[in-house]
Amino acid sequence: MAKSALCIGINNYPGTDLDLGGCVNDAHDWAALLGGRGFRVTSLLDAAATKAAMAEGMRRLIGEAAKGDLVVITFSGHGTFVPDTSGDEPDRQDEGLCPYDIQQGGGALIDDEIHRLFAARKPGVKLVLISDSCHSGTVTRALGGEQPADLPRPRFMPYANWAPQGRAAAPAATAARGGARATARGRPPFKPALAAHEGDLLLSGCEEGPNKFSYDTRFKGRANGAFTYHALKTLREVEAANPQATYTDWHRAIAKALPTASLPQRPQIVGSDAAKNARIFG
Repeated sequence: MAKSALCIGINNYPGTDLDLGGCVNDAHDWAALLGGRGFRVTSLLDAAATKAAMAEGMRRLIGEAAKGDLVVITFSGHGTFVPDTSGDEPDRQDEGLCPYDIQQGGGALIDDEIHRLFAARKPGVKLVLISDSCHSGTVTRALGGEQPADLPRPRFMPYANWAPQGRAAAPAATAARGGARATARGRPPFKPALAAHEGDLLLSGCEEGPNKFSYDTRFKGRANGAFTYHALKTLREVEAANPQATYTDWHRAIAKALPTASLPQRPQIVGSDAAKNARIFG
């Protein structure tokens, strides 16, 4: 079985006023872990992580994989949403990952596009997506602007911060319809992109839904995503206790560390029972 990984980390979001601090460190940390486990690792950091480069990186790794191979994609950066134009979302919003050039014309890499990239894989290729970002339905801008570097900040980019001119109000209108946005509260982001019969798995830093965030913060003076930090810490602990530990074991350990009073995020695991009970990165 061949193993390959794409690790994406974006701190710098030109033109948005919403730069982050720990995402590149996250990507380095995931790359070091996976490289030490025999993965062939490619990284995209800051300016290299354009929408086109992210899509091409996923397409290439998935296209090269054969039956029985494992592809892991990690993303640390802002998440966002866009108005759903295909009619496949009950809340009328598509979740998206924010590339470096989101405000420069690249736009978000939305779940429909990720679904098409994942669907192109050969039968029997297993995919694991680890997303340390927000995919919240809120439209508030109160979370933006300058914040002290030592305070946690959400990894969520409101649509209005990057939307094409003249379209910034579209999600707000959707949200206000009937006084509240129709939403499947807690519905996991990117679930439509996963194929249960292929053993796909999603680990995300927080639930989807209004005011659900993954946080960018610091641990012992070093910037990291809260989810990434605790995921890597607990992985060492669960495998020390049981070298055959499963993704379910891992998720349970992360869930004991998060949420906290200052980091109110609830990590999710999504996949078939077989996928969740498989050996971690095995």
